[in-house]
Amino acid sequence: MGTMSSELGPIARELADAPRVYVDANVPVGLVTVMRHELRWNVLFVMEDEALRRAPDEEHFRRAFDYGRTLITLDYDFFDERRFPAERNPGVVVCSAPDERGLARLLRALNRQHFSAPGAAGLPLRGRTIELVPGAADARG
Repeated sequence: MGTMSSELGPIARELADAPRVYVDANVPVGLVTVMRHELRWNVLFVMEDEALRRAPDEEHFRRAFDYGRTLITLDYDFFDERRFPAERNPGVVVCSAPDERGLARLLRALNRQHFSAPGAAGLPLRGRTIELVPGAADARG
């Protein structure tokens, strides 16, 4: 058994390089598991924070920007640019699929196209709100 630093260092480095996402309350917990364990994303899930779980959309949008995290949601309200202006947009991904398996496929495509692409560090979708739907990974945005 090594030191705390030698044991936790590799894990910390992996998480530091992982895409950082802010997942709002309407995303199923099964998708959060996919994000964390399969895709290896650094996930802040609002349902795990009593103070955030009932916050309004504007608060989630602001916090995602302040925390430097891409916002993942199922809520189409985030396309309202009056409420969610591009200059304060950390990158919002609105997902829509008939079931969790379909949503997981969309997240895998998002990972390949935006989070794993060369130069994708930080906020690869900053200033943009995109819609992920089956058959069109970037249909709107």
